[in-house]
Amino acid sequence: MDGTSSIRLLLQVVRDIGGNSGAGFSGEFKKDCIDLSRRVVLLSHLFEEIMEFKGDVKLMNLSWSSELMVALQDAEKLLVVSASFDHKISPDGAAKKILFQFQSVTWKLEQALANIPYDHFDISEEVKEQVDLVRDQMRRARERYGKPLNSAADKDLHIVETTININHQDSKTKIETASKEGFSKVCNHNKAVHSSSKSCETSSLVDESKKSDAPTIPVDFLCPISLELMRDPVIVSTGQTYERSYIQKWIDCGNTTCPKTQQKLQNSILTPNYVLRSLIAQWCVTHNIAQPNSLTNRRLKGHDGSFVDITKDIEAIEVLIRNLSSVSIQERRSALTKIRSLSKRSTDNRILLAESGAIPVLVRLLTSEDNFTQENAVTSILNLSIYENNKELIMLANAVPSVVQLLRTGTMETRENAAATLFSLSLANENKIIIGASGAIPELVNLLGNGSNRGKKDAATALFNLCVYQGNKGRAVRAGIIPVLLKMLSDSSMIDESLTILSVLASHQEAKTAIVKASTIPVLIDLARIGLPRSKENATSVLLSLCKRDKDNLDCISRLGAVIPLTELANNGSERAKRKAKSLLEHLQRSQQVQH
Repeated sequence: MDGTSSIRLLLQVVRDIGGNSGAGFSGEFKKDCIDLSRRVVLLSHLFEEIMEFKGDVKLMNLSWSSELMVALQDAEKLLVVSASFDHKISPDGAAKKILFQFQSVTWKLEQALANIPYDHFDISEEVKEQVDLVRDQMRRARERYGKPLNSAADKDLHIVETTININHQDSKTKIETASKEGFSKVCNHNKAVHSSSKSCETSSLVDESKKSDAPTIPVDFLCPISLELMRDPVIVSTGQTYERSYIQKWIDCGNTTCPKTQQKLQNSILTPNYVLRSLIAQWCVTHNIAQPNSLTNRRLKGHDGSFVDITKDIEAIEVLIRNLSSVSIQERRSALTKIRSLSKRSTDNRILLAESGAIPVLVRLLTSEDNFTQENAVTSILNLSIYENNKELIMLANAVPSVVQLLRTGTMETRENAAATLFSLSLANENKIIIGASGAIPELVNLLGNGSNRGKKDAATALFNLCVYQGNKGRAVRAGIIPVLLKMLSDSSMIDESLTILSVLASHQEAKTAIVKASTIPVLIDLARIGLPRSKENATSVLLSLCKRDKDNLDCISRLGAVIPLTELANNGSERAKRKAKSLLEHLQRSQQVQH
């Protein structure tokens, strides 16, 4: 079967799942079925773009497509089995085993999506971001279902499939049975990854579920997209409620339908669901569950689980926040200075400031024409972002565009702290996509090339983290990062930063081409020969990425005498340097054997 036919079949399975879900689900696993089918249907745009690809289709025949086909067929089969499940007429324990199946299928889909060569097929940034969102949802769902299964558990799954499918013969005949070999491969991989954990054993999973006294979270308290307890529930025009950040991302990706009902959204207005938010808070208190934040009724939860009354602290902070809007510039500056100081001191202060509403006000101050105000506002936001939960609040306040503007026009200290803020926010994977699409990367590249020493380091850290996401690598190359990095290789204080970023970029074809075109290979070989130990290690890593499956680059490093420094590293370098050098020498040896 050729590559195009493979993709056409994948697309057909996705459409079949979408068509079956249109008929509706019922029974105890209705929500699980809806969630799984919705995520699968979102992949149709990906396969449509691959179908339109005009380049080399040989990669379509590799294992990623067959692996994905197995995962999708397993998903289709599971949806049939569980669509109208009724425990009253099903064997004992069948429901628990179906939950295991949802976890296993979700894991396989997540892994299969990770193996697609997106760059080869020139997938658009919009579709990549949508796939990333689906993978993130699958990861969260998998974690909610439980830890990965081992092969023993999978045998039980085969038994429950056989038992339940007796009542679904008509549907079952329409679905091709998944390859046992493929299924076993996934399970064995799971077992290898988690072999050190006793909880991987089926008996441990069952024992844990029996002894767990944790209350079940009401379904209405969970966001239909993230499957997590909501902290900021909002209502869309169809009347459905979602966590604000997730439904906002859904809308920002260009979707115009309600994820749960598939109805057309009449508008993009998000109305806070205060009643549900209050019910969630009450439920958390009743069941002694940590709320999405640790502040309850003006009491702060300490590390020992006890609550401390902080009414006076909150009142003082609220006064400072009100003063941020004062008509007196001196009063505004004074309040901002105190908030910057408070946000620097402790996690408790960061929680109090955020819960008292400081973040939206600080974000508004980022657009002030007063340099003092800009600098202290962005630094306060940087400090607040250190607390993980505040990252989401900062993103919800739409801080990124204003931070990028400061990165472009602020004083040098303001630009440094703006870069550091983007780095801090980008530690959350979903934020890498948003920040990358905001226009931040060209400004960070500019700071990397023309900033102060501290500014260059802040920019380098932010760029490295953003470029971990594949879609941002092309943006960095188009922003001119390669010549800047090459220049940095001659600056002893920035060599390691430059090599670290190059090592991340070198796996991207557009970046790889630009690196080679800039005559970087001779410089990398010199660093591998005479650089400091860390520089030798990183230079070898970059060379390996450039030379994998690239005969021209292998010939180039061979002509430039790379074998001698690589042999030295393979014998006497750090453990990582030895690994990289040995691998590159093996590539060189194979290339020479082919020539002869």
